[in-house]
Amino acid sequence: MDLDAFTSVHNPAWERLAVLVKRRRLGGPEADELVRLYQEVATHLSTIRSTAPDPVLVTRLSDLLGRARTRIAGAHEPALADVLRFVTVTVPAALYRIRWWTVAVMLAFVGLAVVAGVHVATTPEALAAMGTPAEQERYVHEAFASYYDPRTSFAAMVWTNNATIAALMVGFGITGVLPVVMLVQNAVSVGAAGGMMAAHGELDTFLTLIAPHGQLELTAVFVAGAAGLRLCWSLIDPGPRRRAVALAQEGRALITVAVGLAGVLAVAGTIEGFVTGSGLAWWLKIVIGSVGLAGYWAYVLVLGRRATRAGATGDLDMDRAGAVVPTAG
Repeated sequence: MDLDAFTSVHNPAWERLAVLVKRRRLGGPEADELVRLYQEVATHLSTIRSTAPDPVLVTRLSDLLGRARTRIAGAHEPALADVLRFVTVTVPAALYRIRWWTVAVMLAFVGLAVVAGVHVATTPEALAAMGTPAEQERYVHEAFASYYDPRTSFAAMVWTNNATIAALMVGFGITGVLPVVMLVQNAVSVGAAGGMMAAHGELDTFLTLIAPHGQLELTAVFVAGAAGLRLCWSLIDPGPRRRAVALAQEGRALITVAVGLAGVLAVAGTIEGFVTGSGLAWWLKIVIGSVGLAGYWAYVLVLGRRATRAGATGDLDMDRAGAVVPTAG
């Protein structure tokens, strides 16, 4: 099929449909014309997809038909199928695509935390900088454990705080600075607290209180940092895409990551709020935390791999993302 000739013949119908879609009010004849043109353009799109699938033209007509369909049927609430697809396809695909970034951030974070912890635990000057002996004793033997108060308000506070941190790292990831600063601050803080606890002979208390919720909570922090850095990298190295296109595509996909992390952090906050400070045996607390972490990675690796193999990226579908000019690569 000669795509240029096809476009030349049918473009007036496409433009007319676009005009009708934009009108605030339609009379009876215009409404009938809108429905007729919608059906006609849908046939055109099907023909193009099967014979000459030009990506720009396909996207243009898909967007036009989507707007026309909304005008005809009216706006509607997301169907259950849309929600299920988002949870089982879109989110895991977005998380799966940054899995290696997540692992890299995790290794750097843990390494820095261990270095900071060992430095505080073995260097008198570093330990003294953590506070006076009385302040350290109070923190080690009272404040650290009492922080984990098992109640609903505490779980909600933890979730809100961590979700905000994750959203900031994703949202401001384009700077390439904020995610690094926040990750370094958190790593040093966690490591220094562990080092101080170790210096006072309470390393086991530190680990048993951090491990239940920390496995999943810190993983969410790693994912958020990885998402932010991936966004910055798409600006530095967009690959065969134009920078604006790469940034838009990765940005939309990584906002999906932020939404997904809200759910992950809700689980972590529940564990921190009701398990960490509870009277359960320490080994059972750690098992619960480990199950949460295993569930996350199963979700990402199983559903995410399946979704990406099917072509999902975590970005909006073609009808909503808009037209993209193809580039040679």
